[in-house]
Amino acid sequence: MKASQSDFDQYDGHAVTAFHLENDNGVSATILSMGGIIHEYNVPSPAGETTNVLLSYPHTKDYYANPFYVNMLIGPAAGRIKQATFDVAGETIKVTPNEGNNALHGGPHGFSFVNWDGTTDVTENGATLTLHHQFEQGAGDFPSMDVTVTYQLSNDDRLTLSFSGQADAPTLFNPTCHTYFNVDGSDTIKSQQLQLNSTRHLAVDAEKLPTGDFLDNAGTPYDFSQPTQLGTAIDGMTDTTEKGFDDIFEVTPAADHEIAQLKSTDSNRSVTLYSARNALVVFTANSFTDDMALVNGHGHGAPWMGVALEAQNLSDATRFTNFGDITLLPGEPKHYEIAYQVHY
Repeated sequence: MKASQSDFDQYDGHAVTAFHLENDNGVSATILSMGGIIHEYNVPSPAGETTNVLLSYPHTKDYYANPFYVNMLIGPAAGRIKQATFDVAGETIKVTPNEGNNALHGGPHGFSFVNWDGTTDVTENGATLTLHHQFEQGAGDFPSMDVTVTYQLSNDDRLTLSFSGQADAPTLFNPTCHTYFNVDGSDTIKSQQLQLNSTRHLAVDAEKLPTGDFLDNAGTPYDFSQPTQLGTAIDGMTDTTEKGFDDIFEVTPAADHEIAQLKSTDSNRSVTLYSARNALVVFTANSFTDDMALVNGHGHGAPWMGVALEAQNLSDATRFTNFGDITLLPGEPKHYEIAYQVHY
């Protein structure tokens, strides 16, 4: 196993570092210090070539030239917070909105917009990268918190992200990674199959905020209880505004914490997701545009060229007691894991 780092480029006055992890099977991942972006997740082929199963850009600036958070760390709170306001430990906290009147994915100073400090190591468990940042509370920001994110690539071809947070004042902690997969490296994910451990998804309003209601998946395009071709499901969403999926699925983790699998019957490549938490956001890149300089699209973006799979807790949970607990209290650090295991 190997772990190394190199200079990547410059962005917003920051020198961006690329951290490289590789296991003994030739599976590798490259993570950028800026935003904790998983720049590549490469798997080998019998012919000796490699395929990146994630969407990627050539330059850091390209990741920030659109609102889609491609492969970025998300936090302190994934999803949308209504009116950028939440109640925690008897206190009402107002943060800066960054999508209309609401706060999306941790607001304008969240995990995505940090150039993290990083160190690499190789242990008997895998090649690792540890990112760390102390978030200080400025005007309109979430309360201060100390956050560590560890990426570990092991010899079972699993990339595990471990999130740890602790705070001196009550706040929220619902982190994720906004990973966009295309396990074929093809122009579209429509021929790939998705399976979810889910029977319900959240009802949302016109601003994509949860209403508190759950909708059954069975008998609808939302039913991924069996491997389902994404093209068929997307075609079933033609009459919706989104023309695809941008939805919060309630998931029930299996005993080993498996919650989802994306598979190609063409290449026989797949990725299995593991999380102990109760939600997965699925976004099928419906609004990707031609001016996005994605490497995978030969310098262009297009709808449905990838699918974002964002493991997390149900979002905006402080408004709904049955959504679970996303609070982070002083003296009570929290730890979450998300794992992606590739098969090829």
